[in-house]
Amino acid sequence: MTITQLKYVLAVAEHKNFTLAAEKCFVTQPTLSMQIQKIEEELEIQIFDRTKKPIQLTEIGQKIVNQSKNIVNEADRIQDIVDQQKGFIGGEFRLGIIPTVMPTLLPMFLNNFIKKYPKVKLVIEELNTNDIIEKLKNGHLDAAIAATPLEEEKIKEIVLYFEPFVAYIPENNTAYNKKEIEIDDLNIDEILLLQDGHCFRDGILNLCKNQNQNEKNHFQIESGSFETLIKLADEGLGITLLPYLHTLNLSEKDQLKLKHFAEPKPAREVSLIFPKNELKIHIIDALRSTISGVIKGAIAFQNVQIISPLQKK
Repeated sequence: MTITQLKYVLAVAEHKNFTLAAEKCFVTQPTLSMQIQKIEEELEIQIFDRTKKPIQLTEIGQKIVNQSKNIVNEADRIQDIVDQQKGFIGGEFRLGIIPTVMPTLLPMFLNNFIKKYPKVKLVIEELNTNDIIEKLKNGHLDAAIAATPLEEEKIKEIVLYFEPFVAYIPENNTAYNKKEIEIDDLNIDEILLLQDGHCFRDGILNLCKNQNQNEKNHFQIESGSFETLIKLADEGLGITLLPYLHTLNLSEKDQLKLKHFAEPKPAREVSLIFPKNELKIHIIDALRSTISGVIKGAIAFQNVQIISPLQKK
């Protein structure tokens, strides 16, 4: 059997469809089917149950797929080993970034990185944390930037910075005149939240986990963007919490509505994460160095309390 044949098997296992798998592998469907059949004949087993819709792995097929992932990943890393030995920093690098970090952090470091490392082709995807973890495990991402800790055994985390939560409180709120606020000043029922699936939302819920909810609340608003939450707060519909870097782009008028927490400030930990067996460490180190170089001038908080990004059951 060949590495190419194993890649075909992995494609079908992922997409559960021979035609779609062939498209993703840039070959014809008959070619892909023939190569998979050759493996099955060589091993004298069936990898896929073709009678099921969608196509399913057989019991032995699942074990073969698990081993094929290891073999294909290690084969792909041969070039990484050579590049690292030569000190070459280049090639394709697939990076995932969570939505609440992407719009503020990416513009800060991207230009610097591509100028310093022009031979690296960054392929960047905006993904939620669950999708990032899945793609890292499946080898579809080389690294990601996400809120941590994630408690994933096979994923390594390198902390980039700590980013405090900042409250956005309009003039009509009783906490507006406070210089600093405490967690106890928050009323979970009046906090406007991001939609489910955002780890920043889960961080806020964890921050306020000891607060009692008011069942008399007449509405619940969730949005996919901080900009919408700010506008809703300005309409008197509540308050919201923002990541510190997002507050730097607000107008002077809106910045007057920002209230910082007393120390230790509740904050999220933002890290560069990647599989522990990842070999593109030379590119990961370049990313970490570039981000650290630009972030230290914008954010330098140490006395913080890290709020977990994990959704609590």
